[in-house]
Amino acid sequence: MPYCINSSVLEIFRIGPGPSSSHTIAPMRAAREFVRRCASLPQAVLDRAVRVSVDLYGSLALTGKGHGTDKAVAAGLLGAEPETCDTDWLHALLPPGGGYDIPLGGRQVRLEAESIALRRREANPYRYANAMKFRLLDADGETVFEDVAYSTGGGAVEYENPRDADSREPGEAAYRYRDWATFLRLVDKYGLPPAEIAMENEKAVTGRAAEEIRAREKAILDAMEESVARGLATIGRLPGPLRLERRAEHVLRLAGTTMADCGFLARLDAYALAAAEENAAGNRVVTAPTGGASGLFAGVVHFLREDRKVPLETLQDGLLVAGVIGTIAKTNASISGAEVGCQGEVGVASCMAAAMMAFADGLSPELVGVAAEIAMEHHLGLTCDPVDGYVQIPCIERNAVGACTACNAAMLARLSTPGKQKVTLDEAFAAMLETGRGMNAKFRETALGGLAACALCD
Repeated sequence: MPYCINSSVLEIFRIGPGPSSSHTIAPMRAAREFVRRCASLPQAVLDRAVRVSVDLYGSLALTGKGHGTDKAVAAGLLGAEPETCDTDWLHALLPPGGGYDIPLGGRQVRLEAESIALRRREANPYRYANAMKFRLLDADGETVFEDVAYSTGGGAVEYENPRDADSREPGEAAYRYRDWATFLRLVDKYGLPPAEIAMENEKAVTGRAAEEIRAREKAILDAMEESVARGLATIGRLPGPLRLERRAEHVLRLAGTTMADCGFLARLDAYALAAAEENAAGNRVVTAPTGGASGLFAGVVHFLREDRKVPLETLQDGLLVAGVIGTIAKTNASISGAEVGCQGEVGVASCMAAAMMAFADGLSPELVGVAAEIAMEHHLGLTCDPVDGYVQIPCIERNAVGACTACNAAMLARLSTPGKQKVTLDEAFAAMLETGRGMNAKFRETALGGLAACALCD
């Protein structure tokens, strides 16, 4: 086998502030890491440093303000971590004319609001679309230390100059696979359930015991539940110039009245809207696989837990299987809107959620893959075109529609004849990648084309 997936599948689920894992979670992580790296510099270098400068490129620059990237960078430089960050504190950062002193090597360097530059009109000189250049500057504005990081989707960060500590080798996977087809072959060869194979790999790769992994799964599921509950309990306008009203609470109230014939879909809509609105407000959500698509999977989890009364252990197993599928998509295609558009975000989220629903329904591993493929196939070509750079229009409703697509895909898989599917899940991922590569850059997370451009022309 030329390569195999040798990473934790639970990394596809990251807890942190919205509205975009690429624009908030990853920049916060990168900024915190920059401070850690600076702390190990020679004292002579640190003694020259008086301030910090950050340049943002790609969609981090084009939609950074609407996505809160500048605040996320400031929070990371101040030592915040995505999973535990106080979102009220985060939202209050960088008031006009504000600045902060950052402890570094026994002294302090200054961060001013204008020191975080959105390089909208400059060509990106780096190898990845969403690049961040961090610099320590002396009193004359000369660079004394520079580091470049990349936001690669779903809150993940890569570095232009990785260090040994950044590239700790994971353990070797117990069961080697590179795509869904080879994963299914493992299921057949060893006669093990998909969740058991995923669990054994998770233990081998991370070095964690099963109890630790179960605890992490529960924390992820609970954080999803909390995002739905908060969203359903909150009304009013979302932040930003669009003045968009929250709708989740209203939709849930109507679900049991005038829409009785499709009440379960209306409830699913409400759950997905609730978490997506929490994400749009910059509150704590769980990437699945990204922040912009976090409402979809959380809504499905809430539906399974509350409406279908699916046991926690089944949801934990389903989370592992959905994680396998999301990780395959990330490894063999992409989950980054900046690379492939929203088909890599909401499309993959719907694919993962369809697998989760099919698994919870007790479908065979083959039909779980069929459900995932159906959902993925019908999101191909989906652009990432947020109006005004905010993860609100069309993003919030896309989460709800994608959740209903996942439900329908699981139902169609249940009604399918095994062995009759013409398009495989791996082929759908390959088509998604090819489509993304052929997509005009203005339709990929820049708010320069598509619905965003049309809406801005009004």
